[in-house]
Amino acid sequence: MGTHGRDSRDNRGLGTEGTPKVGAGTNSAVSGPQILPFLLLLWLLEASGAAGGYQTCPEVQPDMLNVHLVAHSHNDVGWLKTVDQYFEGDPINLISESVKDILNSVVQALLAKPSRRFIYVEMAFFSRWWHQQTSDIQTAVQKLVQEGRLEFANGGWVMNDEATTYYGAIVDQMTLGLRFLKDTFGRAGRPHVAWHIDPFGHSREQASLFAQMGFDGLFLGRVDYQDFHVRQEAAEMEQVWRGSASLQVPSADLFTSVLPSLYNPPEGLCWDILCDDPIIVETISNPHYNAQQVVTHFLDLAYKQAKYYRTNHIIMTMGSDFHYRLAEMWFSNLDKLIWLVNAEQAKGSRVHVLYSTPACYLWQLHKANLTWSVKEDDFFPYADGPRAFWTGYFSSRPALKRYERRSYNFLQVCSQLEALAGPAANEGPYGSGDSAPLGEAMAVLQHHDAVSGTSRQQVADDYARQLAAGWGPCEVLLSNALARLSGSEETFTFCRELNVSACALSQTAKRFRVFVYNPLGRQVQWMLRLPVSKGSFLVLDASGEAVPSEVVDLPNIDGRGRPPELLFPAKAPALGINIYSVTRVPEPTPQASSSQSSPPVSQSPELAIENEHLRAEFDAQNGLLKKIENRDQKLQLSIQQAFYGYIASNYSGVYIFKPEYSTPVPVNLSPKTHLVKTPLVQEVHQNFSPWCSQVVRLYPGQRHLELEWTVGPIPMDVGWGKEIISRFDTRLKTKGRFYTDSNGREILERRRNYRPTWKLNQTHSVAGNYYPVNTRIYITDGKVQLTVLTDRSQGGSSLRDGSLELMVHRRGITDDERGVFEPLLESGADWQGPGLWVRGRHLVLLDKAEAAAAGHRLQAEREVLAPQVVLAADRGAPSSQPRSDFYALRRELPPSVHLLTLARWDSRTLLLRLEHQFALGEDSGRNLSSPVTLDLRYLFSTFTITHLRETTLAANQPRRAASRLQWNTNTGSAVHTPAPSLHPAAITLQPMEIRTFLASVRWKNARAFQKTTLRAGAPTAMDREKHWLLLLFLLLLLQTRAIKMPPTRLRPCPSCLENLPRVAHRADPTSSERSTPR
Repeated sequence: MGTHGRDSRDNRGLGTEGTPKVGAGTNSAVSGPQILPFLLLLWLLEASGAAGGYQTCPEVQPDMLNVHLVAHSHNDVGWLKTVDQYFEGDPINLISESVKDILNSVVQALLAKPSRRFIYVEMAFFSRWWHQQTSDIQTAVQKLVQEGRLEFANGGWVMNDEATTYYGAIVDQMTLGLRFLKDTFGRAGRPHVAWHIDPFGHSREQASLFAQMGFDGLFLGRVDYQDFHVRQEAAEMEQVWRGSASLQVPSADLFTSVLPSLYNPPEGLCWDILCDDPIIVETISNPHYNAQQVVTHFLDLAYKQAKYYRTNHIIMTMGSDFHYRLAEMWFSNLDKLIWLVNAEQAKGSRVHVLYSTPACYLWQLHKANLTWSVKEDDFFPYADGPRAFWTGYFSSRPALKRYERRSYNFLQVCSQLEALAGPAANEGPYGSGDSAPLGEAMAVLQHHDAVSGTSRQQVADDYARQLAAGWGPCEVLLSNALARLSGSEETFTFCRELNVSACALSQTAKRFRVFVYNPLGRQVQWMLRLPVSKGSFLVLDASGEAVPSEVVDLPNIDGRGRPPELLFPAKAPALGINIYSVTRVPEPTPQASSSQSSPPVSQSPELAIENEHLRAEFDAQNGLLKKIENRDQKLQLSIQQAFYGYIASNYSGVYIFKPEYSTPVPVNLSPKTHLVKTPLVQEVHQNFSPWCSQVVRLYPGQRHLELEWTVGPIPMDVGWGKEIISRFDTRLKTKGRFYTDSNGREILERRRNYRPTWKLNQTHSVAGNYYPVNTRIYITDGKVQLTVLTDRSQGGSSLRDGSLELMVHRRGITDDERGVFEPLLESGADWQGPGLWVRGRHLVLLDKAEAAAAGHRLQAEREVLAPQVVLAADRGAPSSQPRSDFYALRRELPPSVHLLTLARWDSRTLLLRLEHQFALGEDSGRNLSSPVTLDLRYLFSTFTITHLRETTLAANQPRRAASRLQWNTNTGSAVHTPAPSLHPAAITLQPMEIRTFLASVRWKNARAFQKTTLRAGAPTAMDREKHWLLLLFLLLLLQTRAIKMPPTRLRPCPSCLENLPRVAHRADPTSSERSTPR
């Protein structure tokens, strides 16, 4: 994607024209004097960017039917073409998509006539376009925004998918886009509504996140066709969506409107170059005259639509995919339509048409002061017709889905170390490091045709390319940070293919060091596995003590072949680094600390693996898992797990899951098995077929059973594709119910062949019962709970009592006729390969129902934010000791608290999000669902928080100043509580609450940090002069108004100056000289 979207991140601390950004949130000083004039200056600068919002809405006719025309263009950030191809377009072919031309054309059309309005959504495109414009165009666009004629809806980097996205990644991409808008347009650019018109189903957690970001409403395009008709008949196209069962009402409530025609223009009223409808001809003598016909048709549509909505306001979307490349064609016809329809009022018509926006439409609904019904479930699964369930994309392109989840993990590690190490992470001995490229690539991946797997193959490949390109600058950043924090400059190696047991350094070096960073707020301990060559190794920890280790020769049961792997138990402190040294020894030594290759294979006729917490038994006759025992809770569960395949029909594709038969075919119910038992691991290797195998694994101390599956390339029978599932069958009496997570957070109950808000006419017993599984799915009989955690988003269900299944891979030879026009083959390079093979993990937990949440919540957190392993060649003596480990937290966070975000915001500010990760009433045994209070003072070891400001979830509004439209509901009046008071010594989190802060910090060893140059994008000398001139002007203004200021506040002193934002000259990447702060 190049650098088109980088300025909003690079200019940290800067707003439009280089002015300082306004710190948002409830303020709390931690230590050090504050400079009141500077804060007042920030407030004035923020106020200057006002306008926009509801006060710019057009006038309506209160005694008429008001039709709000919303001009828009839906611009996919990749789908049939790559992001770059969509942006640039084809300069010769005018009907090809070109976002650059769309925005150019729209701006000129808006400037041509003051009554026109337009909304835009995707900041990945808009920011790129913005940075290519002249200052004159930018000034004109800023005026359009302030006047409300160009309005932003949603405002995220992309319009994210809602089924396959993890909530942390959703928050990140929304923060990126909304920050660009605030930096560029101030308050006038803040969107008031969310606009999710194209995602293929909608999650309850998405509504909760939008509400916590401060949105007043949400507009949806796609809902199930049965749901849509029921809503029309009941005139319930709009209601309040309750996004959380834990958060206090109405903090997660969001007014939600279902659009009348997806997001397309009404039939016969499409006037884009991509449309076939005739333009409006007003001249009666013209043989193509059609003005009266268009007016009559429009009035019929308006009256018909009004029957389905409750107020005298309706909304019509005037635009669609990549419309408005020739915007004047659209707008000139809309101008005619508005004039012609409104002229009918003189003849008695009671219809008033106007250019409007979703926010202005919402404002009129709020003014109606009606009472609305409440929705508490979600909008999954989505079907657009009988037997046409869009549930296949829950599992499409599993390799890309895993790459995205790994990249989220790596981005959090990168962002944390950038925050902990300070500017030294960005410029250091390894070069210039930056988290922004990976942050933008990850934001793009949240698009509803990216991580969803619903793009064409070449576009999916481009998404993966963007992620890979983003990893590079983060690896440089990690190297700088590790050297700074550990005090050791090494030749660091990042083994990106450890998931397939490949790492050149560990497989060839005689000595190397292992750096482990833990991104969690609590210490972790797990079994580290590294591919090595055959032999024996000695492992030492940071204190020079020997660590138990062994080399495991893996059986070649599936024919793929895997190198030997070195195993040793590794630990890492909370938000800290631990270092291990690994040395090859010439021959096995008798000490317990040295590794032994060729581990013994159990000779017992019993096929079982066990540790102090769990035991798993397998059927000696067929090799399948048959029983799990939780020794701590004295539970036993008979269970069978195997792989099956649905035969894909001719209508299965990237979106739609439509198996030909409802009963899947077993891959093999008698897999070949191989048992491995060593002191550090016990494994059962199962080979179901040449393309399907699995390792069932237990480590000492582990409280879950690990199933590492390898599937593919899926063989293609003549005329058929296959959809492969892993199925768990038990005798639990589950009464048709099962449970899935919503974007990795709250849990929703699912019932077979049932929808909570309408009577379902089930048209496919398999696909119609599939739901998105982002991190976990479970079944329970009320006493015993079986939970399966996933390492990526997958589709899952329980199609019969006691059964649970997850789709791990799918491949087809037909298209589902939903626009991609390409089968889901994933053949490999140049479409010539046999197909992809995919490796993943399922973690199985067996618990008493009342104790299960503690297990799956904390384990899911460890899976999403796994430790980062970095290797370094060790050229010292074999007996040399590594450096001591590093601790970024002075004390661990409580188990119920998750550190969601720790990232650089600008040169002196960090973005901090703390989350209560348990739901209300979810865990009473360990009291993990109770409110928890934290003391942030002196919590971090590398910096001190000097000032704290609380914001809304996306960090674009002060929390105390943020106010949302409140709605009357049929569940009764809500209790509106003010934002909690802010004191760093007592930050309280309620169940499922996320609190977001902008923390001004002072890094330790500040002089050392200040020797490094801040990243490119720092203000120029002229910008700095503007800052000081503005500050001096304000001081003079205050003095003329006789505002008395404490004299100590005006005295220059080191501590005062440290509270001012430090700036540097814009770095020239071609220059070897470093600029210094002025």
